[in-house]
Amino acid sequence: MKRKNYSKEFKFQAISLILFDKHPVRFVSKQLEVHENTLYRWVSEYEKYGERAFPGHGSREFASQTEVKRLEKENKKLKEELELLKKFQVFLKQNHMEFMVTFKQRER
Repeated sequence: MKRKNYSKEFKFQAISLILFDKHPVRFVSKQLEVHENTLYRWVSEYEKYGERAFPGHGSREFASQTEVKRLEKENKKLKEELELLKKFQVFLKQNHMEFMVTFKQRER
């Protein structure tokens, strides 16, 4: 079964019915044909994030998790690049010493 997507406006209207118009969650759930647990989650996200709740598609929690995963992946890549640069730095120091010895021998 395909997951339903609700617009940000729809979610805010549903939340408004519950928080400001004081309708019971069960009543709003039946009227809008949205599961009660979904409405509770929307209310919770609204109380936590206010007007910034529900950015783009999906919930704010999902967006946060996606951002964390992206940052973890980027962090891993940067650590690998740093290790490579450290190894290259050691390589350059070793070759610089060899170059200097060779260069001084040629000057003689």
